[in-house]
Amino acid sequence: MGIITADMRRIIDSARLAFVATVCEDGFPNLSPKGSLRVHDDDHLVFMNMASPTTVANLRRDPRLEVNVVDFLLRRGYRFRGHAELRGEGDPVYASSRQWVLDTHGPGYPCHEAVLIRVERALPVDSPAYTFGHWSEEDLKRAWADKYGLTHAQA
Repeated sequence: MGIITADMRRIIDSARLAFVATVCEDGFPNLSPKGSLRVHDDDHLVFMNMASPTTVANLRRDPRLEVNVVDFLLRRGYRFRGHAELRGEGDPVYASSRQWVLDTHGPGYPCHEAVLIRVERALPVDSPAYTFGHWSEEDLKRAWADKYGLTHAQA
């Protein structure tokens, strides 16, 4: 059994946006949103480099990264720490990631390379509402959906 659980998969699928932190040459962090993050297998995440020149330059120099994914309605998610590998044309990881982008985002998005992340640690990210507010997941989802004017079918 790998690091990535069924609940982690569910959060990644529902969040639709992740934030990837890499280390810049000057040692400062670079934080970049990613709309193509998905689970590759029980130990790996993957996203497509569509418009991430700084992220990719940082990873070529230093493959360490952290990914944060939070479902904004549930107010919970996960942080994943690991190392990245860049995969280009001809690689099966690139091919499957490119096809996913084409199927979900459409043909207008560039697919420069896939970034395969070997997850070495995963920790939960939870709102204090769970700890101090005595809220259930369904209560939070309903409250935030109402706040954003979403129907419960959209949430």
